Amino acid sequence: MASLISRLRAYLSTPQGRRNLEKAKAMARDPRNQQKARTLLSRLTGKRTRPRY
Repeated sequence: MASLISRLRAYLSTPQGRRNLEKAKAMARDPRNQQKARTLLSRLTGKRTRPRY
């Protein structure tokens, strides 16, 4: 059975995989999506971005 990484590499070598990769990179450059990701990560790790008063 192929490992997850090898299946992912095979998918990313297809035209559809390359299109999806470019779409994901474009979404990652969007500042709103970056803020959403930071918020999610801070909630998951338990870190606060603002001081609590």
